[in-house]
Amino acid sequence: MTDTTPQAVVDERLKSESFGARLMKRPELGAIAGVILVTIFFLITADPAMFTLSGIINFMTPAAQLGILAIGAAMLMIGGEFDLSIGSMVAFSGLFFAAATVTFGMPLIVAIPATFLFSAAVGSLNGFIVIRSGLPSFIVTLAFLFILRGLSLVGLKLATGGSTQLRGVRDAIEGDWLAPIFSGDAFGGMFAWLAERGLVETFNNGAPKVPGLPIEIVWFVIIALLATWVLLRTPAGNWIFAAGGDANAATNSGVPVRRVKISLFMVTACCAALVAIITVMDAGSTDARRGFQKEFEAIIAAVIGGCLLTGGYGSAVGAFFGAIIFGMVVIGLTYTGFDQDWFQVFLGGMLLIAVLFNNAIRKRVTGER
Repeated sequence: MTDTTPQAVVDERLKSESFGARLMKRPELGAIAGVILVTIFFLITADPAMFTLSGIINFMTPAAQLGILAIGAAMLMIGGEFDLSIGSMVAFSGLFFAAATVTFGMPLIVAIPATFLFSAAVGSLNGFIVIRSGLPSFIVTLAFLFILRGLSLVGLKLATGGSTQLRGVRDAIEGDWLAPIFSGDAFGGMFAWLAERGLVETFNNGAPKVPGLPIEIVWFVIIALLATWVLLRTPAGNWIFAAGGDANAATNSGVPVRRVKISLFMVTACCAALVAIITVMDAGSTDARRGFQKEFEAIIAAVIGGCLLTGGYGSAVGAFFGAIIFGMVVIGLTYTGFDQDWFQVFLGGMLLIAVLFNNAIRKRVTGER
């Protein structure tokens, strides 16, 4: 006799997923693993001074500058676009900021917002051309890479009478109440307090060897937290993932894809402007080579951090750790006996490994064979 009792059907959506499976789908997994491996490598090969407080600050400072750019690039990549002009934007917005403070004598309360507005306008132009023309953002922003770099050279020569450097920023902003927010070190009092109690390294006179936390590291952490909150906890974050995953489906679902993508280009340009302001104020000058090739490093850091080249997948946390890997390697090699030109080999190798890893993850997430 045949059993005709109805069998319970388990809804695929109700199936539990193992912790390992959920972990493998996290975009930042590769970058975190990379940080661990690179740390182990330098613990074995580098001078122990690399992992003192001053050594950590040494590699976190360039990591923070790159990381601010990488987080902006990551958000844009999640939205399905690229910006190859971000490095040139650092030089161009640096020129605008330096000219505003030195040539036109603007106080920082005017010069800084003006620089961000100017950079956002350039970013929106990038986005507008991409959206209206239908051209790949790779091509449009590659063109702007050369346009902005050339304008930086020409603009500096006009502003200085022939030089490709504009100096005098430090004198122009001296005493400005906004300066400590964008330059120098933060939490100096806390580090002095720690030094008094012997909790951090000090010189013979008792002064801490690390006077404070470089301000770019503070900004780096703030921007990583803010970007993560936007991506994971706001409707705008859902729109970004949807626009990068399938723009047509997102549009049909009511997502303002064009506005989202243009906004992301503006955010990326503003990240470049922030790096420009910080570096120009710290150095006291700007030059036409500022930000040179940072566009490639920022995109590589984002890819190492789990961003797919196809869009719709990635995280700000991954870009955060991807930038730290860069900082550790570029500075860490100086603590070893290795030739620093190995950094270029590392750069290409990490990009290849990250793309292969991310491709495997994409297939696992989508079920593609």
